[in-house]
Amino acid sequence: MTDLMELFRHWHAGRSQVQISTALGLDRKTIRKYLAPALAAGLTPGGGEKFDENLWRELIATWFPEVVDPTARAVTWPAIAAHDNWIENQLDESVTVATIAQRLRDDHGVPVSESTVRRYIATRFADRIAASKATFPRGPVPPGDEGQVDYGKLGMWRDPATDRRVAVWAFAMILTCSRMLFVQPVLRMDQTSWCASHVAAFEFFGGTPARMVCDNLKTGVDRPDLYDPQINRAYAELADFYQVLIDPARAGKPKDKPRIERPMPYIRDSFFRGREFTSLTQMQAAALVWCTDVYGRHQHRGLDGAHPAVVFDAVEKHTLTPLPPRPFAPVVYSTGKLAPDCHVKAGKALYSAPWRLIGRPLLVRTSGDMVQIFHDEQVVATHVRRPSGRSTNPEHYPPEKTAHTLQTVVWCRAQAEQIGPGAVAIVDELSQVNAVHRLRSIQGIIRLRSRYDDVRVDAACARALEVGDPHYRTVKGILAAGTEHDGHAEAPTGGTAPALLRGPDAFDTERSA
Repeated sequence: MTDLMELFRHWHAGRSQVQISTALGLDRKTIRKYLAPALAAGLTPGGGEKFDENLWRELIATWFPEVVDPTARAVTWPAIAAHDNWIENQLDESVTVATIAQRLRDDHGVPVSESTVRRYIATRFADRIAASKATFPRGPVPPGDEGQVDYGKLGMWRDPATDRRVAVWAFAMILTCSRMLFVQPVLRMDQTSWCASHVAAFEFFGGTPARMVCDNLKTGVDRPDLYDPQINRAYAELADFYQVLIDPARAGKPKDKPRIERPMPYIRDSFFRGREFTSLTQMQAAALVWCTDVYGRHQHRGLDGAHPAVVFDAVEKHTLTPLPPRPFAPVVYSTGKLAPDCHVKAGKALYSAPWRLIGRPLLVRTSGDMVQIFHDEQVVATHVRRPSGRSTNPEHYPPEKTAHTLQTVVWCRAQAEQIGPGAVAIVDELSQVNAVHRLRSIQGIIRLRSRYDDVRVDAACARALEVGDPHYRTVKGILAAGTEHDGHAEAPTGGTAPALLRGPDAFDTERSA
């Protein structure tokens, strides 16, 4: 009652809702809620009239009887109690109280506020709510059994190399048993940085734990699931290489990895804030020193005051899985559709794949200097990695599209030798100027074999050389006009004249008759 009296006193004095909110620290939605009955009754601010406390107490008691009689709050409880089983099912499905109140009003016709429903549930289902809030202390983790990893924002930093302010993130990994911590500042949180930070952490510890608990970020987990999570391909390869089990935390459950969640503010305050760094490399080196000399030597409350570095050296270091003899080659996966030019993009470069896969989604794996392209889990193309540009294999194009690239000058001359000396001569003539520039003309002359026999083509080539115009169109025109033997005796064909051909004497005999 006292609070409502103060609210209406301000309103009666003519103050706006914004001013009332600032003065009393109330939300404007709450102010509108309590002013609504007064406005509905046609009341307006006093306009200079004295605030009558007795009158306003009566009005408030009429509008809000629960203020005067707390038992009035339970007037609607019997109506809510009729839906106890339904409410219990909603709570089993993790439906929020606000949604339950809204469904009671809309679906079941119970005129009740959210606050009333919240008080009813807190009273009626007190044991259930208390059980859901109860936490069970986790027992000690065996040495070398688990590591937890997370990203945390350190703050903004002006990079001296570019003179630009950039956001700096901390990749942090902690060993759950000894609390030994690894921190690496990064500017990007992509797949390459994620895997590279893991490799650096394993090298810092000198081994790997049996299990890694991470968030469900896309660089680690493609599909979160409590029972069957789908791990990112590149992250899965790293885990297989180091023989580490990836066990993602449940979505929205930071308590699944509390050992790495708690140190984040300390990392930000103790290592990053108030310090100057000349480069990212120097910052990362300083982070390693801080992990060993500062965090590793402080008295950790979770270890009963022991130092993480001492516990790590004494208990956990020798239990870690040894590192493989060869270093891990970073892996990056990307997806894309094969374009009509038979290329798919990976990074800043384009790589060819078989033309039959045009329009289909492909998976591109980049590792070291090699790029592999997959379709349906099968390798369909392999290329040498390049920073940009195109890497093309002509065999990936349809045969008819690449036929002209296979018909080199050497091939054309071999075909000319099969045709005859005239064809060889004209090919040599054209090749003397610029074989690459004249390649198309040479190919066109050789292709005339598909329309004319070799004897005629050879004669036309010789004729074109005689007239001093050794070009494709000249040879083609000679063959079309049939003048390849002009000025020369035709080559004997070895056949006889057709039976219907007769000489001039036969026509004279017919005329005299």
